[in-house]
Order: sequence, then C-alpha cells, then structure tokens
Amino acid sequence: MAMLIEPLLAHAAKTPHEIALRDDGGSHTYQQLADWAAGLGKYLSAQTRQPNIGLLLPAGGGFVASFYGILLAGKCVVPINFLLGEREIAHVLADSGLDTVVTIGPLAGKLDGARIKIVDLTQLPRTPAGVGPAAPQPSRSADDPAVLMYTSGTSGLPKGVILTYGNLQSDVDACIVHARLQNKHKFLGVIPLFHAFGMTAMMLAPIQLAAQVIYLARFSPVGTLNAIREHGVSLVFAVPSMFGAIAHLKNAAADDFKSIYALISGGEPLPAAVRDGFEKRFNVPIYEGYGLTETSPVVSLNTPHDHRPGSVGRTVPGVTVKVADDNGQPLPQGAAGEIWLKGPMIMKGYHNLPQETAAVMTGDGFFKTGDLGKLDDDGYLFITGRKKDLIIVAGEKASPREIEEVLLRHPAIAEAAVVGKKDASRGEVVVAFIIAKEGQTLKPEDLRDFCRAQGLPQWKIPREIFIQSDLPRSPTGKVLKRVLSQQVNQG
Repeated sequence: MAMLIEPLLAHAAKTPHEIALRDDGGSHTYQQLADWAAGLGKYLSAQTRQPNIGLLLPAGGGFVASFYGILLAGKCVVPINFLLGEREIAHVLADSGLDTVVTIGPLAGKLDGARIKIVDLTQLPRTPAGVGPAAPQPSRSADDPAVLMYTSGTSGLPKGVILTYGNLQSDVDACIVHARLQNKHKFLGVIPLFHAFGMTAMMLAPIQLAAQVIYLARFSPVGTLNAIREHGVSLVFAVPSMFGAIAHLKNAAADDFKSIYALISGGEPLPAAVRDGFEKRFNVPIYEGYGLTETSPVVSLNTPHDHRPGSVGRTVPGVTVKVADDNGQPLPQGAAGEIWLKGPMIMKGYHNLPQETAAVMTGDGFFKTGDLGKLDDDGYLFITGRKKDLIIVAGEKASPREIEEVLLRHPAIAEAAVVGKKDASRGEVVVAFIIAKEGQTLKPEDLRDFCRAQGLPQWKIPREIFIQSDLPRSPTGKVLKRVLSQQVNQG
C-alpha cells in the first residue's frame, strides 16, 4: 500500500470509532471514512483507464473520501479549483487528459459542454460498514505522481504541478515535526482543499496524526469564530484576508481563542498591519509560513516555540535554501536575492511543460522560486517580493512589497497594490492602487507626504496613486498585479 494512504487505513483498524472529520453534513469516524474511500476506490477503478481523475468538490468528507478513493484506485488526483472560470477549467480538463470527474450536483454545471464522465457523489450509495479492503493496489513508489495540482494562474493559464507520493509525504512529515503537531489538536479547515496549503495542512497532516478536522465548505468570519468556540479548535490555517475579516467582527473577544495552539497564515504575504492588529486586539499571535504549490507546499513556518515576526520562520526539516544573485551565485547572510530551494518536497516538474520545468530546475536539484528574500543570522527567512515584480527606477530596484507595507501603515488604507509603469526618462516609475477603509477619503498628495514622512526615498514614492473601490483578483483572492500593470502601461 502506498504511503499517504496507509495512515487512514491504520487508524480505521486501530481507532475505528474516533472522529476523523466534521463538515456541514455531520461527523465521520475513521472507520466510516476509510470504508467510504475504499468503496469509491473500487468504483472509480472500474470507471476509467486514464491515469488521472478530477476532483471538483468543496472542503468536507466527500472531498477527503474521494481523494483517498482515487489513490486507492491507483490513480492520480487532479483537484480542480471550482472558483476558476470556464476557460481555465476547460484548460485543466484538456491538459490533464481527464475523462472522469468526481463532483456534486451544483458544481457539475461547471463542466457543461465537457465530454467527460461525471461521478456525482450524491447519487452514489455510501459504502456499507465493513466492506473490507479495497481491491489489491498496484504498488506505488515515492516517485509516482499522487496529485496533479494546477497553479492559480496569476500569470496566465494554470500550470499542472506534478507532486509525487514522496513529495507530499516528506512535507507532511516535516511539518508535523517542525510545528510539533499532535493527535490531540483539532484542525479547522477554511482554505479550499484544491489549494496545496489546504490539502497538506488540513487533510494530509490531521489524517496522518489521527487528529480531528472540522471543515467549513465556505469561509465566513462568523462561521469560523463559531466553529472555534463550539469545537475547541486548536489549529487554524487561513490566508491573511480571512484573519483580517475575523478581526473586524464586533462581538469577537480574546476569550474566543482560549483553545488555540496556533493560528497559521499562508498563501500570500501577511501584512504587518493585519498581524499586529490581530495580536493587539485578541492577544493571540498569527504565525506566518511560506510555501509554493511546487514545494508540496510548506517550506518554512513560524511556530509557537520558534518565531520571529516579519519573517516566514525557519525552514522545515529537509529544506536547503540558497539565496542567489542574478548569476545563480550564493549571496552572503543578510543579502537579498532570489530564493532557491532543494529538498524531497520539490515537485517532479510541470506537466507537459519541459521547457518551463527546465527554466526553474537547476542541474544540481535546486528549484528557482522567483521569490526574493534573505536569511538572517539565525536562519529565519524573510520574503521581500517577487523577482518579476521588481520596479527598476533609473537603475535602482524598488520592491513593491516594501512600498505596500509603508502604505498599509496609513490608518485609512485597507489595501494597497504597487506596480511599475514605463517611463521615458527613468525606465519605470512607481504606481500605487489603493482601497480606502470604509467611510474614509484619501487624497494622493497626502499619501505621498505620508510615504515621505515614513522615510521612503523620493524615487520609491508612488508617482501616481489611484483610489479604487476594488482590485482585480484571482479566484483565491490574490490581487492580479499583471492586470494592474497592463492598465497603467496600455492606458
């Protein structure tokens, strides 16, 4: 039996009546979950000869049982982001060579027009208890693909990232050791499981520990707070905007978080204003981590016993970091450059994209992340921006993230996004897009004065500032910088 699957089957045999998960439909024991997965595995192995099976489902028991069922069928899981548009979903289906997708009625509409077999979970009988083991499995090695996960497509059509059994298992093992996760912890899942962060942190890790996980099919700040209170949740994994939304709840109090071991932020940079504001109000820190789909995904993480605010923590066991200059040479401690990573959790490659794979993987096994950052003397990693986002003003490099952090210190600013605009005399100049907090009015000249007072040099101060009601976003809520860049450079 392949790794990843073994823990679920072992817990079903050893502690069959322990609760594995709770979702909007109720609770499932480890025995029930394993039986459901085994039944689905038998059913799905008879449905298709293709190596990949799609999974288009919200977070919950159905996703988890189907994920393990697909692995038990000897197939590779293709989680499909149901927030994507029709064009992107069609691309994922075609690129992955799928002919079968597991879904439920309401989401099946996303597949209209696609010539594929739809397996509707609501139409299948739940496997009766004691169904026995699934059919004998083809043996899987650490190098076999387990998941083909498509990136969110912030820079064009989604790319398929091949994650092997070994990639995912090594990252789960490393996270459990690094963050000292235990069986007694109760996990709260509010990030979709089609996201690498959600899949590893909120499905693979708790199931490996025989811990309990509570899933919310859709995030709401009130629902999240209620779940923490009601179930005595100890671990919450979320993206920064979710923590920001919880902090805005009028009736939330420090006491609501008394059961918490750690609140962990990932998926995108955690603004200092969100981190500090949350801790000030509730007296609970948010621990920031860092990872990419290509790294299964967790690379580094602040934890309750080892943290440095502003950093993304120290790397999990097995990760080697190299901070490289433009020629790929290692930079000294404290100097900023591109982050290169090596370790057992690095993807096998991009699906059907040999040139793109070759462009990011070095001959000696490093993955070039495209992220800029530095390591301090104690081994904490700091992310300073994206390499392709750097703005070159008269030969000087400005990091949008640094300028955004300065703008977000302004009490009336809710969100800030900074891009470069082509300029005849200086190459590029800095441009900012701002969303004001509710009921606040902002003037560009006042904001420029504020940046000056915060110590930004003149060339980093935004030349143009646009006050907006919203910004273009990816399905997971990330601001699409390339769209903003096109706006300023075409207009």
